[in-house]
Amino acid sequence: MVLVAMFTVPGCQSYYQLHQEFHNHFRSGNIEEAARVLENDRRAERRRTRLLHLMNQGVVEHMLDNYYRSNQIFEEAYILGQDFRADLIDEALALLTNPKVTEYRGEHFELLMIHYYKAMNFIHLGDMEAALVECRRLNIGLAALEDRYSSNNRYRRDAFIHNLMGIIYDASGDYNNAFIAYRNALEIYEDDYTRLFGITAPEQLKRDLLRAAHRTGFRDQVAIFEERFNMTLDAEAAEDRGELVFFWQNGLGPVKQEQNLMFTIVRGSAGIVHFQNEEAGLSFAVPVSKESSGDLGDLRVVRMAFPKYVERRPVYTSARLKAGNLSGPLYKAQSINEIALKSLEDRMLREMGTALLRLAIRQVAEQRIRKENQAIGSIFGILGAIAEQADTRNWQTLPHSIYYTRMTLPEGTADLSLELILPNNNVARTIKLQTEIRAGRTSFMNFHTLDAKPPGVR
Repeated sequence: MVLVAMFTVPGCQSYYQLHQEFHNHFRSGNIEEAARVLENDRRAERRRTRLLHLMNQGVVEHMLDNYYRSNQIFEEAYILGQDFRADLIDEALALLTNPKVTEYRGEHFELLMIHYYKAMNFIHLGDMEAALVECRRLNIGLAALEDRYSSNNRYRRDAFIHNLMGIIYDASGDYNNAFIAYRNALEIYEDDYTRLFGITAPEQLKRDLLRAAHRTGFRDQVAIFEERFNMTLDAEAAEDRGELVFFWQNGLGPVKQEQNLMFTIVRGSAGIVHFQNEEAGLSFAVPVSKESSGDLGDLRVVRMAFPKYVERRPVYTSARLKAGNLSGPLYKAQSINEIALKSLEDRMLREMGTALLRLAIRQVAEQRIRKENQAIGSIFGILGAIAEQADTRNWQTLPHSIYYTRMTLPEGTADLSLELILPNNNVARTIKLQTEIRAGRTSFMNFHTLDAKPPGVR
């Protein structure tokens, strides 16, 4: 049965390669074709990637302005992520083959981004109450993440999500909660994001925090933050003007690929086996029981596969938004690329430990089978080497990073120009957009530019 299971493991292609048709359409901006490929994919559940399938579907439906349908799909993804239960048979099989045989459960930041898209969908549908529900769900998710990790060097708090909560509360007229959310976002940008991801608190956040404090009546807080930021409170907009909050989703997030390390097995005492890679300075002690350690024989060299994120660098490094005589930069608020890299780095030792335990179990099984039948043992060893694969699944339709700004505009149709800027500060493209502005209200717009370099290209 074990041999049959090992024959049925996925091939050596990464998740990115297996879904090349979909990603080719998506990267090229052929969103309708990308949606068609997903709709016709009947094997998602059998591949144990139901969650990824739903999240990709939610993104393409959002980009096609099918906001209600997108939210239906994202809600299904949210429930699936919340109700995940480990399958003990799958977990046991993963120790003999590789983690691809288990159901994909999603990275923490991926599950949080479900709420970003749902909130955007509800805003476009004009349902601010439902958008606030997503804010509360975000709060619960963020609290669970912070409780799980106590180290200040881990990704455990999300400044952008708190900022988004503040923006939605602000647009709903709940300035007290907006002020609290903005202040929390400021703290996380200054304490975590600057240190971990190189992202400082956006200037727009500081202006929004001052305005929310003023509207709440916190005059002492206005004075404190004006001095701290070295800026003054912006004047309130005239009654015939409204506000636009514009989000720019830049590029594409990283993809997971497989990397390999060679380890030498050194038998220790008391059933401990040491896996050593002198070049990388790595040594892991894996308990396999006294009886099993003897089955490993003399020194052996084995390959271990584990995942790594590879960046898809965006073509554009910044952008400006223009409306009439107004022009302003978009401020970087989130780097999904950096969060993904940090999240995987934080658990890499655990990933390696699991991979080494998997190798140890398989090596012991191979040696025992060889004692009974050399030919079958050899086949088991070959299949084991083929089965040794990293889990390269991840949500690849997320943007590389998210920028935003706020503009005060006259009521009516606003003609916008989004200028996309290259690393040399030259404008590469100008995209014309339109939106409706209502006096005394906040309008929202989010736009995703998909231009990105292939994985690993600088």
